[in-house]
Amino acid sequence: MSVFTAVIERCSETGLYVGSVPGFPGAHSQGETLEELRENLREVIAMLLEDGPPTLETEYIGTQTVEVA
Repeated sequence: MSVFTAVIERCSETGLYVGSVPGFPGAHSQGETLEELRENLREVIAMLLEDGPPTLETEYIGTQTVEVA
């Protein structure tokens, strides 16, 4: 079993949830609900993994709060 971290945002124009795995080319999808997005991401990642383990271009570190005066 492989575990990947996805970044999830909500599109203000469509209302859809959009998710991607940082550094994993092609590992992105969307869905009307978080559950639909999760399932769509699972399917995309599984399909990409059929070609072998990914060569990640970057490593997800996290988020940071930045204050601006």
